[in-house]
Amino acid sequence: MSFHRMWTELLPVGRSSASGGYRRFAWTGADAECRAWFREQAESRGLAYEADRNGNQWAWLGDPAAGDAVVTGSHLDSVPDGGAFDGPLGVVSSFAALDELRGRGARFTKPLAVVNFGDEEGARFGLACVGSRLTAGHLTVEQAHRLTDADGVTLPKAMEAAGYDPEAIGPDPERLARIGAFVELHVEQGRALDLTGDAVGVAGAIWPHGRWRFDFRGEANHAGTTRLVDRHDPMLSYAETVLAARREAALAGAVATFGKIAVEPNGVNAIPSLVRGWLDSRAADQPTLDTVVTGIEKAAREYAAAHGVDLDVVRESFTPVVEFDHALRDELARILGRDGGEDRGIRVPVLGTGAGHDAGILSASIPTAMLFVRNPTGVSHSPAEFAAEDDCVAGVRALADVLEGLACT
Repeated sequence: MSFHRMWTELLPVGRSSASGGYRRFAWTGADAECRAWFREQAESRGLAYEADRNGNQWAWLGDPAAGDAVVTGSHLDSVPDGGAFDGPLGVVSSFAALDELRGRGARFTKPLAVVNFGDEEGARFGLACVGSRLTAGHLTVEQAHRLTDADGVTLPKAMEAAGYDPEAIGPDPERLARIGAFVELHVEQGRALDLTGDAVGVAGAIWPHGRWRFDFRGEANHAGTTRLVDRHDPMLSYAETVLAARREAALAGAVATFGKIAVEPNGVNAIPSLVRGWLDSRAADQPTLDTVVTGIEKAAREYAAAHGVDLDVVRESFTPVVEFDHALRDELARILGRDGGEDRGIRVPVLGTGAGHDAGILSASIPTAMLFVRNPTGVSHSPAEFAAEDDCVAGVRALADVLEGLACT
């Protein structure tokens, strides 16, 4: 099957020999290699290749201008030292599903496209799903131009260095108007399918989620000469807030994580003057998420006051609950519930997820749906992320069945 060949080709790109994880960040050399690989896959299949104004890559079978196109794909970038499957599994499976359909002799009645959305993970510029956000108009040109990486390089400069025109970015309603349905296949970022014994499932909804920055400002001083009672140490307030986040999330049945921190002056023998921590929190519904974040902020302010520390809290990004198109979701479940073309009523798991995706961003503009492939480790955003090849092949066949049902009728 073509899946194994493509997967093997892509596997070394951007892989760190030290961690075994991937560092495929937007508009870097590794990203360029991934983009070259995508273009090669498109052209080797006789598909019409294009990169749109926002740097997203498209491979078209049929006339895009005909409208009502069926699109599939995902992304190829990664989080720092991420796993091999998050994103790339969807892109590789999309090309493999097309190969499967051609092998079946399928006759397409609608245009079909495979897409690689740019900068989905937000690892470099701190904002997820930049390519799809720009396309859907959820990120303004002005906001995009202000995005800066840790080295002070702006998004426009990074795009320009990679050979793309940053002045062209912006909403692309004409492109979205051509699309009748978008189906994204993704490795499951949890163990629901492993627990039910299913290789493939259908997404029901994406939990509401966001990122908040907590700035604890204290007073720098000597770590060896300053009495404990004279300190205004922001690290203490931050540490207590991390524990509060775990407590509030556990009480609400949600998740909350401080996964990134910046410290100034960041000296071993210095009391910090600033501790900046980023909170990621997600819950099954909006009221629960509000309760968790409010509880964390309330606790943080109490801890800051107790230690003579100032606190600023800034919401950097937020995505409300995403209910995938019910009709499209149900159609996927119906297609996958068939056996040999006959409706056997096979049960297909419908899962909620706490992870954000391009399909979620686009759901407000076009009908979107997702397929998940079993991940027995339940681990994601880590080199330990995994999916067995048999399950990946099952995912390809499921995606091919879905695309056949949507684009060949």
